[in-house]
Amino acid sequence: MAELFVKQAKQYADTRPSYPPELFQFIASKTPSQHLAWDVGTGSGQAAQSLAEIYNKVIATDTSEKQLEYATKLPNVLYKQTPPTMSMTEIEKKVSPQSSIDLVIIAQALHWFDHPTFYQQVKWILKKPHGVIAAWCYTIPRVNEKINTVLDRLYYIDSKPFWDPARKLVENEYRSIDFPFEPVDGADHTGPFEFVTKKVMDSDDFLRYIRSWSAYQTAKEKGVELLRNDVVEEFQSAWNEGGDGQKVVEFPIFLRIGRVGDV
Repeated sequence: MAELFVKQAKQYADTRPSYPPELFQFIASKTPSQHLAWDVGTGSGQAAQSLAEIYNKVIATDTSEKQLEYATKLPNVLYKQTPPTMSMTEIEKKVSPQSSIDLVIIAQALHWFDHPTFYQQVKWILKKPHGVIAAWCYTIPRVNEKINTVLDRLYYIDSKPFWDPARKLVENEYRSIDFPFEPVDGADHTGPFEFVTKKVMDSDDFLRYIRSWSAYQTAKEKGVELLRNDVVEEFQSAWNEGGDGQKVVEFPIFLRIGRVGDV
């Protein structure tokens, strides 16, 4: 999975959205203490930055050293490159001891994981019984009717052969993902709970966002340019209608959240 984002690591860091404060406030309200959080698959650290405003210390890990290079450095965030698979001994050495973490988050990455193995590790490392796991994804962004039409054709038709099968979990808004945890206090299910994040972009930003797709990189490696000149022209024509260079781009977010319980 890490290799899918190496070549476009800078585009990813520059164009991927941050997440709304409401999301983190909701998650933090479900953890009795805010001492230590683990951001798994942090990428270029978008979520870790927000966690650092709430939790005393954040451990942010990723298998891609290249993506970590673009993460914003903060005094209470420890970034670590980790191998794709880790034993419990390695987890303890590289992350934290058993039953020591208040919160584990996975932002836009859980669909890449080996779920049974990862969940076993999460249950081992979280504090019992109220340690929380929160995983979310965001789906295809929305701008306006004209731009959405061009984007939907690119996403659902042109790029479809180049997405990894795991992408289906994102398209299903994590509703079908296995999530063997108990509802957090105040909730009667584990989600998804819906949020939205917004990012102001111009047409160049938006095209760079598309180039950060794993499917874009896969297509390029197969000799296919998804953003052909005619597609770029169509995007720019739709984008510049009305003369507004910058637009608010909305990314729908879907959160699964649960507590570890007595395991």
